[in-house]
Amino acid sequence: MTIINTITTQSENDSESTDAHKHVSIRKCVKHALAEYFHDLDDQTTHDLYHLVLTEVEATLLETTLIYTLKNQSKASEMLGLNRGTLRKKLKKYGLL
Repeated sequence: MTIINTITTQSENDSESTDAHKHVSIRKCVKHALAEYFHDLDDQTTHDLYHLVLTEVEATLLETTLIYTLKNQSKASEMLGLNRGTLRKKLKKYGLL
């Protein structure tokens, strides 16, 4: 199984809706996910949405990049535009190390 197939399979297994990966851009995918979130929220209130979204996106970005780079932190940090120390700090924060 290729790395891309592994990422796609994991994404499909993690997602309740397989439509999430059919969007042409990350922005549209996030927009779709937020629309579903607000729909499901109904009349309930939410707090700290900004932090929630950034945490979810950042953790997913780090995890998927590590899968793509076969857990090579040097390659992942280069792809992400982060120095290795910052990457390791973020990986620890999300329990990915």
